Amino acid sequence: MPDRLSALPDTLTAFRAGTLPIHELARTWREAARAHEPALPQRYHDVLERILSQLESAALFTEESCSFSQADMAGALGDWLAKARAL
Repeated sequence: MPDRLSALPDTLTAFRAGTLPIHELARTWREAARAHEPALPQRYHDVLERILSQLESAALFTEESCSFSQADMAGALGDWLAKARAL
C-alpha cells in the first residue's frame, strides 16, 4: 500500500501559496490520515483533528481577529506530518 502521507507536503505547499482552499486541505489530510498504513496511533488523529479544526475556524475570521494565524496552523501541520512520517 502506498504511503498516503507522501502527497501531503504538496497540499501544504499549495495551501500556503493560496491555490488550495482550507476545506480541500482539511479533507485531503483527514483522508490520508485515515488511510495511512500502518495505522497511526489515535493520539495522532486527535492532534490532527484539533489542528484542522482550528485552521477551519480561522478561515471564518480575518487574520487580525483570530487568536491564531493560518501560517502558524500550517506550520503545525508540517510538524505533525514530520512526526507521523517518523513512526
